[in-house]
Amino acid sequence: MKDIWWQTKGEGDVDLVLLHGWGLNSQVWDCITPELSSHFTLHLVDLPGYGRSTGFGALTLTQMADIVLSHAPVNAIWLGWSLGGLVASKIALLAPERVRALVTVASSPCFSARDDWPGIKPDVLAGFQQQLSADFQRTVERFLALQTLGTETARQDARMLKSAVLALEMPSTEVLNGGLEILKTEDLREDLCALTVPFLRLYGWLDGLVPRKIVPQLDEMWPASKAFIFPKAAHAPFISHPAEFCDALIALKTP
Repeated sequence: MKDIWWQTKGEGDVDLVLLHGWGLNSQVWDCITPELSSHFTLHLVDLPGYGRSTGFGALTLTQMADIVLSHAPVNAIWLGWSLGGLVASKIALLAPERVRALVTVASSPCFSARDDWPGIKPDVLAGFQQQLSADFQRTVERFLALQTLGTETARQDARMLKSAVLALEMPSTEVLNGGLEILKTEDLREDLCALTVPFLRLYGWLDGLVPRKIVPQLDEMWPASKAFIFPKAAHAPFISHPAEFCDALIALKTP
């Protein structure tokens, strides 16, 4: 029977669900869970097909959101990093009554570059899909290296991401291709204009995958949301700047 891996820990009176990014698993949060677990009840999830959530093939964004939501607490803060940000955003759209607040980290409602919209060039994402079949592990490692490029602790940060990947069984090529397809095709910009739950967007100034140019555009599109850019971070601010990152989340608990 297919099921997702879900671990609950912590002593806080507010539920916080953490959704990881493409190619990874929930162990990527190990650097911040000790601090957050004294403030929140944490829900650590391996997305369907990733980490210990085995038995799944390629899924659509809606399918992935439905599976995760079916295991979730009634009223939680949902935090999604990168691809996980799309999943968390979709959950907030599907079931806003289940979402206390939405937090996206180094994520975009539309990862793929479009006319007048900065993002990853579609041919780059298509290239990653082609390379997965030829050299699976090296393709994942290249993608991880891009996530820390430019930070003062880039090599150390990349090692932490790689150790999270290698700690568990690698996702199948089918699952990874499905995730890249979501990044290549999904566009939630207009849908999220109608979102009514509190919405915090966190970014890295040096991020090469989610360019900071999208921040003022989304500020205009989503005036009720709030954004913060970590000045010296790239695509994984919770790894390069864990203390500042935790402070931003803990502040959500105070009205």
